[in-house]
Amino acid sequence: QVQLVESGGGLVQAGGSLRLSCAASGSAASINVMGWYRQAPGKQREFVASISTDGTTNYADSIEGRFTISRDSTKNTVHLQMNILKPEDTAVYYCRLVGLGDHWGQGTQVTVSS
Repeated sequence: QVQLVESGGGLVQAGGSLRLSCAASGSAASINVMGWYRQAPGKQREFVASISTDGTTNYADSIEGRFTISRDSTKNTVHLQMNILKPEDTAVYYCRLVGLGDHWGQGTQVTVSS
């Protein structure tokens, strides 16, 4: 059983920064992909960024180089550094780990005020 716990969400003004973290506990596969998704009110959940255990990263085009994903593989912890935040980045951000199974965190709210 894998559990994902997110932290770091909050309220920030446009142009500001936030750093999200997600810690995985339990029996995660040694080779896996961890990532972030987000869901804004009234919209479908969408991909934000991902990173595999070999360090390969992928980003959504909408991020436009403003976000950086990183991980500490020894701890199965992933971070999302979000800079130059915009009001349209407001959403609940979810951590995901795909390995032996597909696991999701509870989500953390990010609100960007204009």
